[in-house]
Amino acid sequence: MHSYAPGLHILATFTAPPPTLLNAPACRAFFTAQVAALGLTCVGEAYHAFPEGGFTAVLALTESHLSIHTWPEHGLATFDVFLSNFRRDNADRARELYAATLAFFGGEEQSRTEVRR
Repeated sequence: MHSYAPGLHILATFTAPPPTLLNAPACRAFFTAQVAALGLTCVGEAYHAFPEGGFTAVLALTESHLSIHTWPEHGLATFDVFLSNFRRDNADRARELYAATLAFFGGEEQSRTEVRR
């Protein structure tokens, strides 16, 4: 029996300028472009903007999932991506997606955990 490593899961919290944490449509366009650029496949998505500001986004990927939750009133966001290794090793893609997201929001990392599944 061979050993299978299911993938890399990145969980992070970052601070960012509040205006960037309010713009769900810009985040949607960014995530759509990133998923395509990294050769991932989105099979469903939900975006919810809160009346008080901030938003939640969750994308179901054939490779697993991607999510972000923003609190502009605190200049804070949480980020979560898990990419499985079913067809290829996606660890570098998970890291690229996180780095691109941090840059997109002008974020400063507060914490990051990488879990190899």
